[in-house]
Amino acid sequence: MKSTVWGIRPFDAVVAAATGVLLTASFPHISWGFLAWIAFVPLFHSIKDLPPSAGFKLGFLAGTVHYVTLLYWIAGVMHHYGQLSYVLCAVVLMLLVLYLSLYTALFALVVNQLRARSFPYYLTAPFFWTALEYVRSLLLSGFPWENLGHSQYNRLHLIQISDIFGVYGLSALIMAVNCALFEVWETILRNRAFAWKPVFGVALMIAGSLTYGTWRMEKIDGAAETAPKRAVALVQGNIDQSVKWLPSFQHETLQRYGTLSAAALKTGPDLIVWPETALPFYFLHDGDLTTETLELVRASRAYFLLGSPSFRKTGQRMRYYNSAYLVDPSGTVMGKYDKVHLVPYGEYVPLKRYFPFLGKMVEAVGDFDSGEEGQVLSWGDDRVGVLICFEAIFPELARSMVQNGAKLLINITNDAWFGKSSAPYQHLSMVVFRAVENHRAVVRAANTGISAFVDPVGRLLDETPLFEEAIRTRSLPMMSSKSFYARHGDIFAVACILIGLVIWVAAFRNRFLHR
Repeated sequence: MKSTVWGIRPFDAVVAAATGVLLTASFPHISWGFLAWIAFVPLFHSIKDLPPSAGFKLGFLAGTVHYVTLLYWIAGVMHHYGQLSYVLCAVVLMLLVLYLSLYTALFALVVNQLRARSFPYYLTAPFFWTALEYVRSLLLSGFPWENLGHSQYNRLHLIQISDIFGVYGLSALIMAVNCALFEVWETILRNRAFAWKPVFGVALMIAGSLTYGTWRMEKIDGAAETAPKRAVALVQGNIDQSVKWLPSFQHETLQRYGTLSAAALKTGPDLIVWPETALPFYFLHDGDLTTETLELVRASRAYFLLGSPSFRKTGQRMRYYNSAYLVDPSGTVMGKYDKVHLVPYGEYVPLKRYFPFLGKMVEAVGDFDSGEEGQVLSWGDDRVGVLICFEAIFPELARSMVQNGAKLLINITNDAWFGKSSAPYQHLSMVVFRAVENHRAVVRAANTGISAFVDPVGRLLDETPLFEEAIRTRSLPMMSSKSFYARHGDIFAVACILIGLVIWVAAFRNRFLHR
């Protein structure tokens, strides 16, 4: 029975949509990561033996279901803070979803065309999926939110391969397993011999990954044990976003952070970290509030990393930045980091000419400018790299800091925007990979949570609850060795693009020769 909707059977549409549901369930907050290993089997089953156009449509449907259920919280953010109507919020969310779904649709189209030319999924899908994930991280400012590999953030022995391949290596492995399981399913349905080749291949890859992960964790744990340690305290102020920028609330904000920092001092930290824009004013420019902040620092006799907006006049133009200041115990500013990768419609308005009804959702400042990639802050004899909010999802930013000598990574963020949705949990899951990729401990201080520490092999430590005041202190290793990934970057993802192109050329060449 054929359907008049999209020219595909209802059964195939339901099966393809199941892939979208399984994918979303593999990520936080549900976090059933095991589902990622089977999520694409329904899609493969629905598109097999169908023409390319049907494969594209079913892939698009699977992507739409996935991204709507994964990113639903964006509509709530825009309504609550952008003050857009629910209808406009739904429209904007769907524009993003439809864009992201094109990658899934293109993936289904390509691998289905290649299967029709005798290239089985297990020889093509891992490369093309990884290549498309990498392209998605670059185009239109990039959006590598919850790549397939991120679903395994809590499987420590498995994710250690990220220090060679990045998260893209894990995405390729998961896709390879999906392909092997599909081949097994197909051979059982058609009463043929068991599909030994793909199963044997992925079994070897998983065994190799787990063996490597076990060995690597022992090595990194040993290096972390002998590395110099510095105690870091993180402070979660739990400042309500609706009052954060009110002038009448600024002193209360400082008092709250001062009280929490005083409590943290009892644990003997070398550095106290406050979240993104914890200072809701222009530090070093707003006189009374700056004086109050520096008095607090001097009384604490510790280093502080403070999030604050900043500005600089260039010619006739005023440039604004989302910044982090490192202040020593005497109140002297040792350095400033300016955020590099800005949040669209949160910190600047792209395509404003075409979407004039969309504005920024950050109060008190104009559009932000970008800082210089790879900036690090000198903390005595050590260097630290700061990732502000959204930047933590971009592996190249953390990598550039490690290349410039960062021995510790610090992620300061304000996830209050997200409320009690899945977004804070999703955001945290990606931070784990920045630690594993670079063999660096990560400190994460979030205004309303989730704050945490991540050790160099990816263990999440001392997680705080959402929307509560909290302090945490931990002694962290100052690692200096550089992983393969830190030295060479995403060469695996680039290789997947090249391999995909070779496969595509070979497939069309074969068709031409057999005419």
